[in-house]
Amino acid sequence: MTETKNKTAAENTSVSKEFQLEDSIHKAELFFNKNKNSIIIALLVIVVVVGGSFAYNRFIKAPNEKKAQDMVFHAQQYFEKDSFRLALNGDGNYYGFLQVIDQYGSTKTGQLAKYYAGVSYVKLGEFQKGVDLLKDFSSGDQIVQAMAYGLAGDAYMELGKTEEGIEYYKKAGHHSNNELTAPTFLFRAGLALEKANKPADAIAVYKEIRDKYPQTAEGREMEKYLARLGEVRN
Repeated sequence: MTETKNKTAAENTSVSKEFQLEDSIHKAELFFNKNKNSIIIALLVIVVVVGGSFAYNRFIKAPNEKKAQDMVFHAQQYFEKDSFRLALNGDGNYYGFLQVIDQYGSTKTGQLAKYYAGVSYVKLGEFQKGVDLLKDFSSGDQIVQAMAYGLAGDAYMELGKTEEGIEYYKKAGHHSNNELTAPTFLFRAGLALEKANKPADAIAVYKEIRDKYPQTAEGREMEKYLARLGEVRN
């Protein structure tokens, strides 16, 4: 008897689940029929976006990157020879960084051209143009990005804009905790803070260099600079 009841209960449960499933399917069908235009449009949008992204990367982005790389080659050679004006403007036969930026500024190579062009302007003493390009430059390489911030700081200092110089030296010093760029630009920030008559802020930066980068050339010199500002370690 008990077995029969259990069997009946199981069958009822199974039938109940079937009804629930059918009900869910029916509701889904009703929902689709009621909203099919919106659903089809949404699916089409997804297809277009995914397909468009693939097509853009395959047929536009990749070829543009290759063209930019071809264009920038001779400009880089002039840059390495310190021929900065030719690097910027080209020589009449080959393009310079400015033409690469103008045509392919959104590519990775175009971004790198902004860095090279910014450095070139700074080297030529055209500091504001250098700042504008270095600030517009963006890189996933932390060291290169830190260098760009630091060079912008140098350019600001040359322009007599000490506060902006300090800001960008700190940006450079804190962007990447490597021993190559961080202590160098933090040290420049400290010197600029002294120039701005902010000894307490300079002391804080010098202590940061001493404590975080003790094995670097800057780190080993910090006690001397701190002592000069009256900060002597007991």
